[in-house]
Amino acid sequence: MLSRIAESLFWIGRYLERAEDTSRLLDVHLTLLLEDPVLDEEATSLVLLRVMGIDSETSPDHQTVLRQLGWDEGCPSSMVAAFHGARESASRSRETVSQEMWEAINTTWNMMRGNRLQLLPAPRSCRLVRERCQIVAGIADSTMSRDEGWHFLMLGRSLERVDMTSRIIESAAYNGDSPSAWTQTLRACGAHHAFVRTYRGLATDREAAEFLLLNRRFPRSVLSSLEQAEEALTALETAASRAPRTSESHRMLGRSRAQLEYGSIEEMMHDLPERMSQLQRTCGVVNDAVATDYFDGSGQSVWRAGVR
Repeated sequence: MLSRIAESLFWIGRYLERAEDTSRLLDVHLTLLLEDPVLDEEATSLVLLRVMGIDSETSPDHQTVLRQLGWDEGCPSSMVAAFHGARESASRSRETVSQEMWEAINTTWNMMRGNRLQLLPAPRSCRLVRERCQIVAGIADSTMSRDEGWHFLMLGRSLERVDMTSRIIESAAYNGDSPSAWTQTLRACGAHHAFVRTYRGLATDREAAEFLLLNRRFPRSVLSSLEQAEEALTALETAASRAPRTSESHRMLGRSRAQLEYGSIEEMMHDLPERMSQLQRTCGVVNDAVATDYFDGSGQSVWRAGVR
């Protein structure tokens, strides 16, 4: 496979996941502000922007957060900018992306462009982006052959999911004083129903974090996403006639998975924000390693603070 096509598919996976997860974060942020009247809007907004890699020199309110993480096409961390990146990457790989997938991406972009999302209520805009990303992902699942292109797409999606889920958990850790913080965090990850079925009770900080970090049966958990990324790398390395599980990216993912799998949840909860930041840094290192191994000839992209 051409490195240009491989890189485009990798970034389609990343961008679609980033747009969906950013919409989830925004939705939770708005819900928390509504449900908890004593929550400091400025401090909460500032934390969310910093978690997403945006340094704000002013005192942000929820409108600032909506603009920067929602519909500002000039802000690389916004859900609209992320989906635009997916559309551009799909355009560069039209010979590999199925017609149905391209049409779904292009149609969705036409629904977003020109500040059209701002005309809708914010919760409805977030839900629209989330549902459209899920539609595109579903079409990809049902129309793409399970070849190298598919594995690059899955690698990008899984790596981004690790990064974004860790950001969602980090945001919850900073807002832990709010009684509904972890309940809303579970909803942000689409995990509330699965969590209730598993634990059959209210979401405590420890149990919610444990579920989002370590539950193998839930596909959006950090551990499950790390395993999916490792599986995609193994398939790519095997297809390239390399010995599996020997690359730098594989070693980094395996080390992060082992630390989660065999670590103590009590120790993780003690310094949860820092551990989540470390996971994000690991994703950056893995991204660079994958780019060097597979995309070096196509003008590699770099990953810094949540942006490409």
